Amino acid sequence: MQLKIPINPAALGVGLLVVAAAVGGVLFMQRGAHIDLKGAILKVRTQAMDENSSVAVVDFRFVNPSNYPFVVRQVDVSIEDKDGKTLEGAAVSELDARRLFEYYPVLGQKFNDSLIMRDKIPARQSMDRMIVARFEIPESALQSRRKLTVRIVDVDGPVAELQEGK
Repeated sequence: MQLKIPINPAALGVGLLVVAAAVGGVLFMQRGAHIDLKGAILKVRTQAMDENSSVAVVDFRFVNPSNYPFVVRQVDVSIEDKDGKTLEGAAVSELDARRLFEYYPVLGQKFNDSLIMRDKIPARQSMDRMIVARFEIPESALQSRRKLTVRIVDVDGPVAELQEGK
């Protein structure tokens, strides 16, 4: 014996519409809950320190689109050389970055403060920052890189990467 239940198409449509609206509302309310940084590398300047090492001065702009502050735990800079090998740079302190601009006027003006540990990027704010990294390679190898990546880690774990591709 089969039990036949009549289905009203109008009621089914209204029910599906209510469920879709509820799911959409939840997603809309949570749109700023994901901590992330979006941005771009604006300019990369290089300078030889000696014949086997050089520095990259990276200016970048980013925005924190979330409803929560992004607190910097770590900033790393790496390059992919022309052979595809990834090389990590050593971040330079803000004080040393200032001295670098004094000693090497060919680098031009220091436009922004360095992004350092414990910097706080407020919710829904945009900022311009810079980072200086030293690489143990000649300046010519640094200039012929395929890609440069700035990796910014939040104290709570999220990671943002800004990339410059050549």
